[in-house]
Parts: sequence; C-alpha cells; structure tokens
Amino acid sequence: MSKILMYKISSLLTLPALATFCLGSLYQTEGAVGGGESSLELQSRPFQALNLTLRGALAAAVDNNPDVLLYKERIEAARGQVQTQLGAMLPNLSSTVRQTRQTQFLGTFGLSPIRTDPFSIFDVRVNASQNLLSVSLIQRWRASREMLQVSESEAESRKFDTMASVALTYMEGLKAMGMVKMHEANQEVMNDLLGLIKQRQRVGVATGLDVARLDAQLAGERQQTSVSQYAVEHAKLNLLNLLALPYETALALTDEFRPDVLNPPAVQAAVEEALRQRPEVSGQVTRVRATELTYSSITGERLPSLVAQGDYGLIGNRWNNSLNTYNVALLMQIPIFDGSQREGRIGEARSQLRQEALRLQSILNHVKMEVHDAMASMVAARDQVGIAQAGMRSASKELELARERYAVMTASSHFEVTNALTAVARARENLVEALFQLNAARVNLARATGGLNQLQ
Repeated sequence: MSKILMYKISSLLTLPALATFCLGSLYQTEGAVGGGESSLELQSRPFQALNLTLRGALAAAVDNNPDVLLYKERIEAARGQVQTQLGAMLPNLSSTVRQTRQTQFLGTFGLSPIRTDPFSIFDVRVNASQNLLSVSLIQRWRASREMLQVSESEAESRKFDTMASVALTYMEGLKAMGMVKMHEANQEVMNDLLGLIKQRQRVGVATGLDVARLDAQLAGERQQTSVSQYAVEHAKLNLLNLLALPYETALALTDEFRPDVLNPPAVQAAVEEALRQRPEVSGQVTRVRATELTYSSITGERLPSLVAQGDYGLIGNRWNNSLNTYNVALLMQIPIFDGSQREGRIGEARSQLRQEALRLQSILNHVKMEVHDAMASMVAARDQVGIAQAGMRSASKELELARERYAVMTASSHFEVTNALTAVARARENLVEALFQLNAARVNLARATGGLNQLQ
C-alpha cells in the first residue's frame, strides 16, 4: 500500500467528525453550520446530535455503508475488464530502439573460422498487430459487457439488502423507544396507585403487604425500563455501524410507527413487480447470458483466426547512416490439437451454464416465496394491530373502573387495580409489538418487491 493511501486512511481514522460533516445535507442537525467555517473548525467541534428520519437513514446507507461502496468498486473493476477485452481486438502498437556493438564468428555460417572485427547496428522500429477476425475474442468482449451489468445488479442488490437492514434496525429502535414509554407510563400509574394505598394505610384500610406488593411491581417496571433503554442504545449503535458514522454521534430517531398500511398490492401484482424490479433476478438473467457468451467464446477457439502483423523502421550501422525497411504479414491461425485442453474448458463452461440456469430458477422461486411470505406477514400484522388496539381500549377501561371502585369503596381490595394494571401493561406491550411487526412487514414487503426506494 502506498504512503499516500496510508496517510489518507490514517487521516480518516483520526478525524471522525469529517464523516458527520459530510452527511450534514442528509440529516436535520441541531444548529446550523455556517458556510464560511473551515474544515478544521468543524473537526474540532463536539459531535452534534442527528435527528435521523427513516428516509435519511436509507440515503446515508447508500452513500456510506462500506459493503455498498465495495460493490460499487467491483463495478469499476468490471469496467476495466470490458476495456481489457476490447483492447484485445484493437490495434497493438509498440516501438523499439536498439544500438548494439558486436562481433560475429564466421564459422557459424560455414565460412572461415575467424571472428569479425567489432561493428555497430542501429535499429529503430515500430511494430503493429491487429486481430482482423476472431470469434473467440468478440464473444469474450460481449461476455465482459454482460458481466459489467451483473456487477451493477449485484451492487444494487447489496444496496437494497443494506437499506432493508437499516430500516429494520430503525424499526427496532422505535420499538425499544415504545417499550421505554410503556414502562414509564406503567410506573406513573403505579406511583399514583402507591400514593393512594399509602393514604388508605394511614387510615387503617390498607396494609403494609399491599404497599410491599406494589413496590415489587414498581421495581420490576424500573428494571424493564432499564432493559428497554439499553435496547434503544443498542439499536442506535447498530444504525451508526450500518451508516459508517462515529459511535460518539448522538442519534435521535424522529419517525414514528405507522398504525396502518394503505392499499397493499394484490399478491399476484406484487410477485410480478418483484420479478420486474428485483436486481437479483435481472442480475442472474444477465449472468446466464454472460455464461452463454463465455461458452461461445471457448467453442469459437476451434475456428481459424486472422491476424495482421507488420513493422517499419530504420536500420544501419549508425543513426545517421540507415535505411528504412518494413515487414508485413497476414497470418491465419488454425487450431489443430492442444492435448484436449480446449475440450476440457468447453465441458467446464457447459456445466457452468447449466449451473447458472438452475441458480436462476432457484432465485425466481426464492423471490416468489419472499413476496408471499411478506404479504402473509402484512395481513397478520394488520390483524394484530387491530386486536391490540381493541385490547388496549378494554384494558384502559378496566383500569379506570378498578381505580374508581378502589377509591370509593373502603372495603375494596387493591387486587382488582393491580390486575387491571397488569392487563394494561400487557395490552401496551402487545400494541407496541404489533406496531413493530406491521412496520417490519412493510419493510420486508418493500424489499421483497424491490420498492425500498419508495419506502417512507
């Protein structure tokens, strides 16, 4: 690795704030950045909080994720291969300049067995060659162009996989945030109820056992709150990793769960859209064509090829005492026998073509399965949200009635309230889980149909 490249890498490692600054246009940051500030001033600043939307996260993943950038570099490598194969069919020019001082032994040519006096030879020459007709070279060039499209499809597929991972991680962060709010709401109700029980204890209506039981429930809620807070931080760290941002960056997830999905497509329409838009499908179809051309290029080696060669230059004993000479040749190269190496490579290419055709069928089946599974998950998640919302309303009503009864009736037990509180906590958790499943199904359906670019 060159010193310049090592210096650039070390600079990026020591200036992590640069990545945050480069992504400033994708996020809404707290505080405006002035146009006249130098990069050194920006680097010396503490990390700013990023108000990250789902669309902003997806855009940043496309621009920053190392896996996505790696596949983009593979596209450049494939372009280089296309240029290499094209260059094999274009004229090849080279030039040589030679100045020698030598002697000759005349006995080599059947003359007197003496050595000549030293003499000089000056030779400057331009050499040229051109493949006029070669089926194999033409097919190799066409195959390299198809492989370039395969690399582009693979890069697009990797981009969609990364975007889907980012979107699902974002949803996990929203779920963890929802769990934190749920446990905090439970604690608020429990604290109110605890105050009421202590008030009744002072007048001799409630016992210390009632207080201890509710204290235990409250401690459990605090523990679950701590667990959920860690889940939020874990999701944010995963997002920072996927977006290739410094881990010191403070993220704020600004989007919320969508409670419903409007007008989901029909299953057959979704399958047709997936087969049309999924880069894995188009990429594998192109790979099959490239393999066919590679097979054709190897079988084309059986055919004769036509090559033109020639050179032109000056030769003499000194550069100022030389004459021009040239040599022109037209070669027909006819393959006869190479120890069956060509037949072995033809058999290998034929098998590779069959493998790619089978892989295409496997990909088509997998894409169809993913679409059907995503649609089934979407339908189930929508039902779960409806059921969870109804359960939340019933549990809230139960808690409200139990609290009223406990506050009015001195002989009433607090078990009714705690049971109602448990039902509300369970209903809140079910609702958060159902909303997560619905929004995760929305992401999975967008990935399955190739529509992640339109995901909101």
